[in-house]
Amino acid sequence: MGLRERKKQQTRLAIAEAARRLFSKRGFDTVTVAEVAREADVSEGTVFNYFPTKEDLFYSPMEAFEADLVAAVAERKTGESVAAAFRRFLLEQTAGLADRAALIATAARIRAASPALQAREREISAQYTQALAELIAEETGKPRNDVEAAVVAGALMGAQRTLVEYVRASVMAGRRGPELTADAKAQGRRAFRRLERGLRDYAVKR
Repeated sequence: MGLRERKKQQTRLAIAEAARRLFSKRGFDTVTVAEVAREADVSEGTVFNYFPTKEDLFYSPMEAFEADLVAAVAERKTGESVAAAFRRFLLEQTAGLADRAALIATAARIRAASPALQAREREISAQYTQALAELIAEETGKPRNDVEAAVVAGALMGAQRTLVEYVRASVMAGRRGPELTADAKAQGRRAFRRLERGLRDYAVKR
């Protein structure tokens, strides 16, 4: 990475850290972009150069994660299924949960108090679900709006989002350390085993 790129990365990180401090103290909705700019010692225009919307100041890590997730599926090895690649990437990320528990708790508290953030999270999830569906459709030789591809993408992303909510609730309930990581991984494995087996024998009414 060259000097210019390093400086840009440092500026982006400084802005993100400034926003995180302010959001943690006062919540998302009451903080303005101008205040973030002052906290980071940059202009308001510079903030928007790096983060097009205020919500992006909060959700840029999520967007990067979702993009990496779709990329992991696109770049999977020959012979690996979409579901297997998706599961592999997601479960690998649970390894660092214990170290991120405090950040997860803070972010969950901020998100819970902001309808704007909740709406933006749904938008991001829908955006990358669509991206995954289009990738699957292309790989299987189907049109972009293929229903089967959309159902598969929706099921996989739905499992991911449900696991995210489970982890948030666990952290807010005080779960920490290796127990948190092990439980999240176990829940994820069970969910993806069910998806891979299908629904024919699940919850049959007796």
